[in-house]
Amino acid sequence: MTTRPDRRHLALTLLVAGTFFMENLDGTILATAAPSMARSFGVDSAAISITITSYLLTLAVLIPLSGWLSDRFGLRRVFILAIALFTIASALCAASTSLTELTIMRVFQGIGGAMMVPVGRLAVLRVTEKKDLIRAIAWLTWPALAAPVIAPLLGGLITTYATWPWIFLINIPLGIFAFFAALRLVPRSEIARPRALDWLGLLLTCAGIGALVYAGDLLAARSPQWVLTLVLAVVGTALAALAVRHMLRTAHPLLDLRAFRIETFRVAHAGGSMFRLTISAVPFLLPLFFQDALGWTPVQAGSAVLVLFAGNLVIKPLTTPMLQRFGFRRVLLGSTLGAALSMALVIGLADGTPLLLLIILMFFSGVTRSIGFTAYNTIAFADVPSEEMTHANTLASTVQQVAAGFGVAVGAIALSVGEPIARMWGSSDPESAFHVAFGILALLALVPIVETLRLSQSAGDNIRPAQRARKKIRPAA
Repeated sequence: MTTRPDRRHLALTLLVAGTFFMENLDGTILATAAPSMARSFGVDSAAISITITSYLLTLAVLIPLSGWLSDRFGLRRVFILAIALFTIASALCAASTSLTELTIMRVFQGIGGAMMVPVGRLAVLRVTEKKDLIRAIAWLTWPALAAPVIAPLLGGLITTYATWPWIFLINIPLGIFAFFAALRLVPRSEIARPRALDWLGLLLTCAGIGALVYAGDLLAARSPQWVLTLVLAVVGTALAALAVRHMLRTAHPLLDLRAFRIETFRVAHAGGSMFRLTISAVPFLLPLFFQDALGWTPVQAGSAVLVLFAGNLVIKPLTTPMLQRFGFRRVLLGSTLGAALSMALVIGLADGTPLLLLIILMFFSGVTRSIGFTAYNTIAFADVPSEEMTHANTLASTVQQVAAGFGVAVGAIALSVGEPIARMWGSSDPESAFHVAFGILALLALVPIVETLRLSQSAGDNIRPAQRARKKIRPAA
């Protein structure tokens, strides 16, 4: 019989999962609506990437701050405030009249999201018993897979049968419901005395990443401001280097970088970051390719991308058996090569490509990305000591979010570079620029192979159930 506290904990888990869904949906839904939004603001479709990038990178920069804020002001207070900020920012996004206004409002929306999901997850973990932990994590994980599945088609339907502001307006009733549900469900917690905030690390990290993002946005423009772009790139790199140097030397850094000394964690977030970066660029470029190059409607483009994300979900139950059977090294190599191949095959897509072949390619791309994501996320904490798990988890969340954010910028840059390269080859049609862009992404997607080949054959064996089972039945010497 289910007790009342159990039902309350499940309701809290579903509430946090719902906010996780909203955050992930807003990170991916704009890709399909980009051409419609670009026409509304009088800019190129690729320029909309700055609104996606600013949102994702705001999440990345402020995720480390969420833990300190929850200790300082209490989980319940921060979570409720985050929902309110996210909802209000969504309304302001819908009311934006220029790309600049929308980008600023997306930053505020990202601030709310950066506090909303990590703090909500922490609230769930604090009230969840060990025996229920796997179920709770499953509930919190599925929205991250479901939101990208729904986002492309939902964005296409909204821009076809309504207007793009409705992308943000749908958050308002959801946010209001979540706000009052949080008042009822989130338990009050003691306010601890947190360690001093690493202000210097926070400022250096924010400034460094911000400068690099702005440089990437300028580089993606049709007529880049080369001097300003170069200055921002140099300044951003220098500030990021100073941030790393500072965090390696200070006693209580914003991000504890010592986890990178662990082989499996390092591979998951070095090569793994490039994998996430290129994979994150694909859902941004594909809707643009289908609409701007092939002349499809937003609904058609969203439906095609839906097949890609469906591949993510279908392969998910088979990924764990694959890891048990073949090991992490082989699975990572296979998924990386498969992901790069799926990007390279887009070069062969044209207006006359049979629909069945396109569906197969989209599904294959979704399968390879899902396997790679699961393998990287699983092996990341294989050798992290329990006493370092909290700091490693914060670092991992930040690195992953930065990679996803930069992926959109890299996709826009690849498309910008693709146009002059295509003209050099004597081709001026829109398809050629996208073909070059996907070729660039395919080459970048091969970079993680270098780190993976250096990974030891036994890496991750300690968390493979099949390996543990063999060790148990092995006879004593």
